Amino acid sequence: MSIMRYLMEHLTHPTVDEIYTALSPEMPTLSKTTVYNTLKLLSEHGAIQTLTIDERNTCYDADTSPHAHFLCKRCGKIYDLPHGETKKKVETWEMNGHDVQEIHFYYKGICKDCKQEDSLKQRENRETNKN
Repeated sequence: MSIMRYLMEHLTHPTVDEIYTALSPEMPTLSKTTVYNTLKLLSEHGAIQTLTIDERNTCYDADTSPHAHFLCKRCGKIYDLPHGETKKKVETWEMNGHDVQEIHFYYKGICKDCKQEDSLKQRENRETNKN
């Protein structure tokens, strides 16, 4: 229950390590294996989404409503994005005779915060070069 509560309160798409690090101080007997197994069980029962956007890390999302995800290649944050196609009910989709049970929309690029940071740095550099 603590793991699910953490996911619902922290919409940052955490990894197993992040969840373990956050919960272990208040739960000294917690192990990474317990976190992993609990997340696997929650995912298998459709209570959470397992995200494999980043080849290095698996992340988890308590929002199981259809939506897309955006991974910033610079800061590594994952953002939820609305996606028109995902509004259709997945259970009713059929493609070439196959029953579609899951759809994942992953986008990768530079997030608006990093873009803004880059713009500020460029402006500062131009002003420094003028002097």
